[in-house]
Amino acid sequence: MSIQEENNFTKFILTFKCKDTLGLMAKFSDVLFENGAYITQVNHFGDPVTSTYNSRIEFDDRVMTSGIEAFKTEFDKVAKELGMDYQMRRADYRPKVLIAVSKYDHCLNVLLTKWKGGVLPIDIVGVFSNHPDCKEFVEFYDLPFYHFPITKDTKPQQEAQILDLMAEENVDLLVLARYMQILSDDLCRKLDGKAINIHHSFLPGFKGAKPYQQAYDRGVKLIGATAHYVTADLDEGPIIVQEVKHVDHATSVQDMIEIGHDSESIALARAVRLHVEDRVVLNGERTIIL
Repeated sequence: MSIQEENNFTKFILTFKCKDTLGLMAKFSDVLFENGAYITQVNHFGDPVTSTYNSRIEFDDRVMTSGIEAFKTEFDKVAKELGMDYQMRRADYRPKVLIAVSKYDHCLNVLLTKWKGGVLPIDIVGVFSNHPDCKEFVEFYDLPFYHFPITKDTKPQQEAQILDLMAEENVDLLVLARYMQILSDDLCRKLDGKAINIHHSFLPGFKGAKPYQQAYDRGVKLIGATAHYVTADLDEGPIIVQEVKHVDHATSVQDMIEIGHDSESIALARAVRLHVEDRVVLNGERTIIL
């Protein structure tokens, strides 16, 4: 079979989690086999602590005779029997992403470069900021730039603008690319599992303001960046990706900041890709990467 023929297949991604029980794999494998779902990749993890089974399956319709809708109907029966939390989508779906930034553009730059180069399978619907600094840079990529100024008194109105934009553009994921504003608890709850932040610190150490100064003051030998889901607890969301770099006594705070910029950009881009490829499973306050 040629690569061209293989590319004519419609590919799908199935992700699910449920209580881990004896015979579980046999039950969902049978329904895949019986309906002609041709499996091309499987990643799974049974958590012994929470007794949950987590799986990500890629399959195509090369030998599917009854069609994907009929398969979904049959799979839904098994999912209900097993108490599955699952989703199934076409693999070529490109999630709609909105990016937030303040003044630092290094994370934004990497995201836009990887998106433009086809590395990130997403559709960026625009970039918003509480400052106008990145406007020209964003528009260079032919993307809409939204300037949403914010003060202590206008925070509710500004966050309403964000939600309105997300609803208007049917946004699947909000990416905070060094957006230096703390989201309200209410907004965090509305974005649960749908917003990723990059924190310029190797969390859970050195939270809050000036983490590199904190790291320098403690004489650390490792610095890093953490990409995590946004929650109402500041910088406490489930961690997706962490990057780390070695430093020593001769590394200044400014050196740490410059080194950290690379770590931040890499960690955030990796986290976004893992999320949009449906490889991240929330497991309480932790994540499972499949």
